Amino acid sequence: MNRFWLIAVGAVLGANARYWLGLWAADRFGVTFPYGTLLVNVIGCFLLGFVVTLATGRLVLPPEARLLIAVGFFGSFTTFSSFAVETLALAQAGALWRSVLNILANNVIGLTAAWLGVAAARLFG
Repeated sequence: MNRFWLIAVGAVLGANARYWLGLWAADRFGVTFPYGTLLVNVIGCFLLGFVVTLATGRLVLPPEARLLIAVGFFGSFTTFSSFAVETLALAQAGALWRSVLNILANNVIGLTAAWLGVAAARLFG
């Protein structure tokens, strides 16, 4: 199976897992707070950190499994997990300034981009 299909299969599974967990959280806890997104992000961060650590240490996963799980599934389940694990890796490598910069850039620039997108849609919509 080529890389494209491995990522695609993982992405389909991750997107559906995210959707169903979001529905479950809304049913269980209500919709006054984005509990589903919070759960997805926290669970995704934990599991991606767990899988990446195992895959590079005790349990060596073949590149195909990494594409299916890390890129496909978790890339679709939550991109926040990638952000968290990459930021942690920078800090653990001694690049504390770059890890802080990554946090600030993703949050400030991301929120600004979202605000600009909303403003642009209101202008043209």
